Amino acid sequence: MAPPESSHHHLLESGLLEVSKAPSAAVAAEEEEKKEAAAWTPSSSSSMTGRKIKSEASPLLRRLLGGPAAQLQEVLLGTKLYPLFSAVPLAVAAESLRLGRVWVFAFSLIGLAPLAERVSFLSEHIANTVGPTAGGIMNATCGNVPELIIALFALHKNKMEILKWSLLGSILSNLLLVLGSSLLFGGIVNIGKERPLDKRQADVSIGLLLLGVLCHIATLVSKYTSSTGDSINSSSVMQLSRSCAIVMLIAYFGSLVFQLKTHRQIFELEEGYNVLIKNETWDSSDSSSSEDDATDKSVIGFASAMVWLIGMAVVTAMLSSYVVTTIEEASESMGIPVRFISIILLPIVGNAAEHAGAIIFAFKNKIDISLGITLGSATQISMLVVPVILIVSWVNAIPMDLDFNLLETGSLAMAVITTAFTLQDDKWHYLKGLNLVFSYIVIAVCFFVMKALPSIDGDALAMAMVVRKLGIMAWINEEALSKPSDQVKVQTYHEGLSELIRSVFAACNPNRPITHTPSGQTPLPLLS
Repeated sequence: MAPPESSHHHLLESGLLEVSKAPSAAVAAEEEEKKEAAAWTPSSSSSMTGRKIKSEASPLLRRLLGGPAAQLQEVLLGTKLYPLFSAVPLAVAAESLRLGRVWVFAFSLIGLAPLAERVSFLSEHIANTVGPTAGGIMNATCGNVPELIIALFALHKNKMEILKWSLLGSILSNLLLVLGSSLLFGGIVNIGKERPLDKRQADVSIGLLLLGVLCHIATLVSKYTSSTGDSINSSSVMQLSRSCAIVMLIAYFGSLVFQLKTHRQIFELEEGYNVLIKNETWDSSDSSSSEDDATDKSVIGFASAMVWLIGMAVVTAMLSSYVVTTIEEASESMGIPVRFISIILLPIVGNAAEHAGAIIFAFKNKIDISLGITLGSATQISMLVVPVILIVSWVNAIPMDLDFNLLETGSLAMAVITTAFTLQDDKWHYLKGLNLVFSYIVIAVCFFVMKALPSIDGDALAMAMVVRKLGIMAWINEEALSKPSDQVKVQTYHEGLSELIRSVFAACNPNRPITHTPSGQTPLPLLS
């Protein structure tokens, strides 16, 4: 007896009659396969087989058949900055053909931008291979490779001012320009939708930066307030600087242990980013593709990434040497102060890709990642790169201290304090970013219009005094020979002058900056 119509309708709605449709679907599939078999040709079979093999073995083919060509394409052409790689051979050609120091400097500066971005890209691949902790530390080291190499070459060339200026510029750029631009543009795009800031990240980084500022100010104050002699004061300042460098390194690595080990759960972000390590990678939840897809797309493994990273570091070192050796001549040719180029232009170009990444994350309302990039980079420069450079100079018996001069140290302190007040709560908007950007502009204009004070050691200053006084003494002696009655006055003057010269040698502070006067004028009117 057939079921009623209502019962049949009920079964249809509940899906129980789907079972009866299964055989018909299977029959339709078999008929479709028969049609495909009837229409079989060798060419169609070859095409289908080729597509299947390609889809299943594409990662293997990329690694075995693609080889260096595929890696070359991914490393050199995998960035939007790849056209700037043409500046690298142009810099080498300009140096070899001696086309002019300005051209060498310009091409080298442009070529550093894509190299810095690719170094970060390769270090990210290595970090993903060796694990989060070791990879994060490696990423932290590789993230500031350009700044470290430039600083080492400046140290090798004994250009301490350029060394200190370039490191200072990296800190100022990250704290004021990049963070300010991220807050400004991200706040404009996400008006009314701003996510709260993660204060835990900012507090750790700001605390370390304030410790670094304290070390710089302590060195500066001790140097300019000491009343001891030249050699004693210089030795004391050097000992203080080296002690501060050791403290800064211990504090930085202690913060890494705090973040990566003992209190890791506090700093685990939704996006999988850590503030003190520039590990710009995502968890699987934030990625747009699965881990297998990422593996299929990548042709660079651990070994090849290390080889490429070493090669990029070598090229970066070459261009950095060009920049260090030509920056002063380029400054004279362009009419731009060396201090402005070192503090403002060099960090902007060297970290262009990293800066762009921070701003892009702010556009996506991921301001915590932008904070991690900017504060993390500034912390690494201040608490890792600077003390490492000082320790290297100590080992090589090169005199270097933490005194960055008055204007530079003041700018660093004000930048850290301004950033700390900007991030004192969990609110952010475009006005805060505007204030940071304007602060950076004011500092940049200050370094552009203010001439750097050259450093002259105490011996050179004392010798200048002696030479001038000897000229006066020669004239007095000539006058005394013509007027024997004045010989007693001449002898008294000689005794006073000798005492004055001894006091000059004892009071002069080596490396204390003094203002040069135009040629032909005396710099010592008080001793006349």
